[in-house]
Amino acid sequence: MDDDELTAILEDSGLSPYQAEAYVALLGLGTASATDVAESCDVPDPRIYDVLRDLESKGYIETFQQDSLTARARDPKEVLEDLRSRSSKYLDAAETIEERYNQPEISDHEVSIVKRFDTVLNRAVDLIDAAENQIQLGVNSRQFYELERALRDAHERGIDIKLSICTEPDEEAPTVEDIEGTCTEARHRELPSPFLVLVDRQWTCFAPHRHSVSEYGVLVNDPTHTYVFHWFFLTCLWEIWDTIVTERTPETPTTYVDLRYAVRDIEPLLSEGATIEATVEGFITSTSEHVELTGTITDVNYIGSAMDRKDPVPLVQLAGRISATLESDGTTYEIGGWGAVLEEIEATNITITDIRYE
Repeated sequence: MDDDELTAILEDSGLSPYQAEAYVALLGLGTASATDVAESCDVPDPRIYDVLRDLESKGYIETFQQDSLTARARDPKEVLEDLRSRSSKYLDAAETIEERYNQPEISDHEVSIVKRFDTVLNRAVDLIDAAENQIQLGVNSRQFYELERALRDAHERGIDIKLSICTEPDEEAPTVEDIEGTCTEARHRELPSPFLVLVDRQWTCFAPHRHSVSEYGVLVNDPTHTYVFHWFFLTCLWEIWDTIVTERTPETPTTYVDLRYAVRDIEPLLSEGATIEATVEGFITSTSEHVELTGTITDVNYIGSAMDRKDPVPLVQLAGRISATLESDGTTYEIGGWGAVLEEIEATNITITDIRYE
């Protein structure tokens, strides 16, 4: 680095142009009179005394009388610490600018494309921490462990969590002991998959799997777009894969966050003449007002439904309109699932509280 470059950097660090020039000159001279310093740089003779005193007050040099005012550079330890501290602050500022550029705030109904996977992962952690109802996610083993703390906290809050572990052929899946306590149910997909986290039917965090030719991520705050990702999760990451951990038991109460899975279990019971008591939480579709109803499920309806079916209906047959009928306090309600428009209630939770055969 030449004298001009060093002088410019010292100016950036807070010295005036004259102070920077005088200090660089003094570094080369060692010990020198004020007159000699002025002759070695562009500081005017009348200003050199003030410049040297200012440098001394900043800790860069020391002065003493020897026939005339004489100066020498001090041990640069403190100067170096100050410069390194400033350098660290510049680096921190650069990292903060990059992070904020890659992690924009997501406003209502927005889809954002980001450049780094870490941005997607960090957003997923924040959303899991804030989840109120349900989480669906497809992750590989490493990503599972990165999300494990957030998942355990959400599970302890009572959030319904469906976890799909997606592994490479040579990748070891987390053990059952590691998975227990992080989810309501886990399945193992023995194929790699994109990173996917869906939260509360509203948020999506997506990134392609590691074999993708480019690194990017998609952050979605919109129920319609998230519904599309939800079907990718159901059909590709969930439906056909083996369950490795579940908290679901045959005993009631049993809670569903997806009406389709509730209908799949309810239909055979109704065909056998069972009386099914249930509590439904959700929203009135016409007003978006929260509602909780307790009553009896008397019917289910979907395209191609058959009440004499004994086996659970295939998921693909539930892809169209689907509803359940709930009788509560003498009133009949049509209950829809995610994105219900025609039904009176969009259900977010359906809890089967009792099943009776009379």
